[in-house]
Amino acid sequence: MAAMSDVLLRVGRLNYVWTNTESLLIYIIAHLLKIDKDAAIVVFLTLNTTRARIDLVERLAKLHSTPAADRKAVLHAMARMKKESKMRNKYNHCIYSFDDKGQISSTQMMRFVEDDKEISYGKVEQLDEKEIAALEKSIAEIVSISQSLWNFINASPHVSGEL
Repeated sequence: MAAMSDVLLRVGRLNYVWTNTESLLIYIIAHLLKIDKDAAIVVFLTLNTTRARIDLVERLAKLHSTPAADRKAVLHAMARMKKESKMRNKYNHCIYSFDDKGQISSTQMMRFVEDDKEISYGKVEQLDEKEIAALEKSIAEIVSISQSLWNFINASPHVSGEL
Protein backbone atom coordinates (compact mmCIF):
# COMPACT_ATOMS: atom_id res chain seq x y z
CA MET A 1 0.00 0.00 0.00
CA ALA A 2 1.01 3.60 -0.47
CA ALA A 3 2.83 5.52 2.23
CA MET A 4 0.59 8.19 3.73
CA SER A 5 3.09 10.99 3.07
CA ASP A 6 3.29 9.98 -0.62
CA VAL A 7 -0.48 10.00 -0.98
CA LEU A 8 -0.90 13.30 0.82
CA LEU A 9 1.88 14.90 -1.23
CA ARG A 10 0.13 13.84 -4.43
CA VAL A 11 -3.29 15.01 -3.20
CA GLY A 12 -1.70 18.36 -2.32
CA ARG A 13 -0.18 18.58 -5.80
CA LEU A 14 -3.53 17.63 -7.33
CA ASN A 15 -5.24 20.47 -5.46
CA TYR A 16 -2.49 22.94 -6.28
CA VAL A 17 -2.52 22.30 -10.04
CA TRP A 18 -6.33 22.17 -10.10
CA THR A 19 -6.75 25.51 -8.31
CA ASN A 20 -4.24 27.21 -10.58
CA THR A 21 -5.91 25.77 -13.67
CA GLU A 22 -9.44 26.61 -12.54
CA SER A 23 -8.40 30.21 -11.86
CA LEU A 24 -7.50 30.55 -15.55
CA LEU A 25 -11.22 30.43 -16.25
CA ILE A 26 -11.23 34.08 -15.17
CA TYR A 27 -9.33 34.95 -18.35
CA ILE A 28 -11.48 32.65 -20.49
CA ILE A 29 -14.60 34.38 -19.14
CA ALA A 30 -13.03 37.78 -19.83
CA HIS A 31 -12.20 36.70 -23.38
CA LEU A 32 -15.62 35.24 -24.16
CA LEU A 33 -17.58 38.12 -22.62
CA LYS A 34 -15.11 40.76 -23.82
CA ILE A 35 -14.90 42.28 -20.36
CA ASP A 36 -11.97 43.32 -18.20
CA LYS A 37 -10.28 41.05 -15.70
CA ASP A 38 -11.92 42.67 -12.66
CA ALA A 39 -15.40 42.07 -14.06
CA ALA A 40 -14.45 38.49 -14.94
CA ILE A 41 -13.24 37.96 -11.36
CA VAL A 42 -16.64 39.10 -10.07
CA VAL A 43 -18.38 36.60 -12.37
CA PHE A 44 -15.95 33.81 -11.42
CA LEU A 45 -16.27 34.37 -7.68
CA THR A 46 -20.05 34.73 -7.85
CA LEU A 47 -20.24 31.19 -9.18
CA ASN A 48 -19.19 29.12 -6.17
CA THR A 49 -18.63 25.71 -7.73
CA THR A 50 -16.27 24.40 -10.36
CA ARG A 51 -19.21 22.86 -12.17
CA ALA A 52 -21.03 26.20 -12.41
CA ARG A 53 -17.89 27.91 -13.74
CA ILE A 54 -17.30 25.25 -16.37
CA ASP A 55 -20.99 25.32 -17.36
CA LEU A 56 -20.82 29.09 -17.82
CA VAL A 57 -17.67 28.89 -19.95
CA GLU A 58 -19.16 26.12 -22.10
CA ARG A 59 -22.40 28.03 -22.62
CA LEU A 60 -20.55 31.21 -23.56
CA ALA A 61 -18.39 29.25 -25.99
CA LYS A 62 -21.52 27.84 -27.66
CA LEU A 63 -22.95 31.27 -28.45
CA HIS A 64 -23.17 32.07 -32.16
CA SER A 65 -21.03 35.16 -31.58
CA THR A 66 -18.07 33.01 -30.49
CA PRO A 67 -15.65 32.32 -33.34
CA ALA A 68 -15.58 28.65 -34.31
CA ALA A 69 -11.89 28.23 -33.47
CA ASP A 70 -12.44 29.69 -29.99
CA ARG A 71 -15.49 27.50 -29.48
CA LYS A 72 -13.57 24.37 -30.42
CA ALA A 73 -10.57 25.20 -28.22
CA VAL A 74 -12.64 26.19 -25.18
CA LEU A 75 -15.03 23.23 -25.38
CA HIS A 76 -12.11 20.84 -25.76
CA ALA A 77 -10.39 22.29 -22.69
CA MET A 78 -13.62 22.17 -20.66
CA ALA A 79 -14.19 18.52 -21.61
CA ARG A 80 -10.69 17.74 -20.39
CA MET A 81 -11.30 19.64 -17.15
CA LYS A 82 -14.58 17.82 -16.50
CA LYS A 83 -12.84 14.49 -16.98
CA GLU A 84 -10.09 15.38 -14.50
CA SER A 85 -12.52 16.90 -12.03
CA LYS A 86 -13.62 13.34 -11.19
CA MET A 87 -10.20 12.55 -9.75
CA ARG A 88 -10.05 15.87 -7.92
CA ASN A 89 -13.52 15.35 -6.46
CA LYS A 90 -12.67 11.83 -5.43
CA TYR A 91 -9.67 12.89 -3.36
CA ASN A 92 -11.35 15.99 -1.96
CA HIS A 93 -14.47 14.20 -0.81
CA CYS A 94 -13.27 10.79 0.31
CA ILE A 95 -12.19 9.33 3.60
CA TYR A 96 -9.22 7.02 3.89
CA SER A 97 -8.94 3.54 5.32
CA PHE A 98 -5.68 2.41 6.87
CA ASP A 99 -3.93 -0.94 7.11
CA ASP A 100 -2.45 -2.41 10.31
CA LYS A 101 0.80 -0.47 9.71
CA GLY A 102 -0.99 2.87 9.55
CA GLN A 103 -0.60 3.27 5.79
CA ILE A 104 -3.48 4.38 3.58
CA SER A 105 -4.94 1.28 1.97
CA SER A 106 -8.10 2.55 0.29
CA THR A 107 -10.41 5.46 -0.32
CA GLN A 108 -14.08 5.49 0.49
CA MET A 109 -16.39 7.89 -1.27
CA MET A 110 -18.87 9.65 0.98
CA ARG A 111 -21.85 9.85 -1.31
CA PHE A 112 -25.10 7.96 -1.73
CA VAL A 113 -25.81 5.55 -4.54
CA GLU A 114 -29.52 4.92 -4.88
CA ASP A 115 -31.68 2.80 -7.12
CA ASP A 116 -35.35 1.78 -6.95
CA LYS A 117 -34.81 -0.76 -4.16
CA GLU A 118 -31.87 0.23 -2.02
CA ILE A 119 -29.47 2.86 -0.93
CA SER A 120 -25.76 2.42 -0.38
CA TYR A 121 -22.82 4.67 0.25
CA GLY A 122 -19.11 4.62 0.48
CA LYS A 123 -17.69 3.03 -2.66
CA VAL A 124 -14.29 1.63 -1.62
CA GLU A 125 -11.29 1.63 -3.96
CA GLN A 126 -7.84 0.30 -3.22
CA LEU A 127 -5.03 2.82 -3.13
CA ASP A 128 -2.48 0.64 -4.84
CA GLU A 129 0.30 1.33 -7.35
CA LYS A 130 -2.21 1.44 -10.21
CA GLU A 131 -4.24 4.13 -8.41
CA ILE A 132 -1.12 6.13 -7.56
CA ALA A 133 -0.16 6.02 -11.25
CA ALA A 134 -3.68 7.23 -12.17
CA LEU A 135 -3.32 10.08 -9.69
CA GLU A 136 0.04 11.09 -11.22
CA LYS A 137 -1.45 10.89 -14.71
CA SER A 138 -4.32 13.16 -13.65
CA ILE A 139 -1.90 15.71 -12.19
CA ALA A 140 0.08 15.72 -15.44
CA GLU A 141 -3.11 16.12 -17.49
CA ILE A 142 -4.26 19.07 -15.40
CA VAL A 143 -0.86 20.71 -15.93
CA SER A 144 -1.30 20.11 -19.67
CA ILE A 145 -4.79 21.67 -19.59
CA SER A 146 -3.33 24.67 -17.80
CA GLN A 147 -0.71 25.09 -20.50
CA SER A 148 -3.31 24.89 -23.26
CA LEU A 149 -5.45 27.51 -21.47
CA TRP A 150 -2.40 29.78 -21.11
CA ASN A 151 -1.69 29.39 -24.82
CA PHE A 152 -5.28 30.36 -25.60
CA ILE A 153 -5.16 33.32 -23.20
CA ASN A 154 -1.86 34.59 -24.57
CA ALA A 155 -3.29 34.46 -28.11
CA SER A 156 -6.33 36.50 -27.09
CA PRO A 157 -6.00 40.13 -28.18
CA HIS A 158 -8.66 41.03 -25.62
CA VAL A 159 -7.06 39.36 -22.59
CA SER A 160 -3.32 39.19 -23.23
CA GLY A 161 -2.93 42.91 -22.56
CA GLU A 162 -4.36 42.45 -19.05
CA LEU A 163 -1.80 39.88 -17.95
